[in-house]
Amino acid sequence: MPLQRRLPKRGFTNIFKKQWVEISLAKIEENFNSGDDVTPEILHQRGLIKKAKHDLVILGNGGISKKLNISAHRFTKTAKDKIEAAGGTATAITRAAAEVAE
Repeated sequence: MPLQRRLPKRGFTNIFKKQWVEISLAKIEENFNSGDDVTPEILHQRGLIKKAKHDLVILGNGGISKKLNISAHRFTKTAKDKIEAAGGTATAITRAAAEVAE
């Protein structure tokens, strides 16, 4: 009998698990010009993320020297500090109660 059938089944899979799409500041720096707006939809159109329907997290890896207006569902502390130090804005996207209910 195969090993996976001999071992006991343990745990469960959470079907309500939150899925995040992560992108670093270095990738944003490479693909956008100063003054651009960065949203999940624009990142999806440019091919930087696969799906715009999952929540987006901006990671603080790399540096940023351009003034960008970035909208995402969540930012790491270092990413937010680096964006604001470069003169840009970091706007958190919140979901409306109607969207969550769907």
